[in-house]
Amino acid sequence: MTAMKQEAWEWLKAIIIGLLIIAIIRSFLITNYAVSGYSMEPTLRNSDKVLVSKISYTIGEIDRLDVLVFHSDDNEDFVKRVIGIPGDLVMYKDDTLFINNKRVEEPYLQSYDAYRNPEDRLTENFTLETITGAVRIPADSYFVLGDNRRQSLDSRYFQFVNKEDVVGKVVARYWPLESATINFSGENPE
Repeated sequence: MTAMKQEAWEWLKAIIIGLLIIAIIRSFLITNYAVSGYSMEPTLRNSDKVLVSKISYTIGEIDRLDVLVFHSDDNEDFVKRVIGIPGDLVMYKDDTLFINNKRVEEPYLQSYDAYRNPEDRLTENFTLETITGAVRIPADSYFVLGDNRRQSLDSRYFQFVNKEDVVGKVVARYWPLESATINFSGENPE
């Protein structure tokens, strides 16, 4: 009987240690997230399941074109692409992104070219100042846009995302399995 109790105790310890490891990983390193909505299409679609690295920005910097998850309020998180980082000037003119007065390619938007009228703009013309009143992006703030510019609630509406609201960087899509990918910064995964 003591051998059976010893075996049960060893199993219980293994289960508790495993649960603690999972809790630590989810709390500090990586978590999963279900995309809700259409604002990041075609890069991410409604109901896609992604992994979000929480440690990426703890030990590194948030870079332009990263796809990140952030708290929009106490009840909802958003997933968007970083367009501007602190100190940047951001402008859109004739469907072309300019950061610090230099043209920036957006290859993740190319799939829209196949089915849209060339006269129709995917992204309306704007300057950072006309949208936010700020000439440059403030410290610890980011300007974000959804890849589906016509259906995205993003910095054009709620202005800046504060660094303290960032959950982490999207590092992989794992579901649906046939769409699994790890590349979101600058290239369309399709």
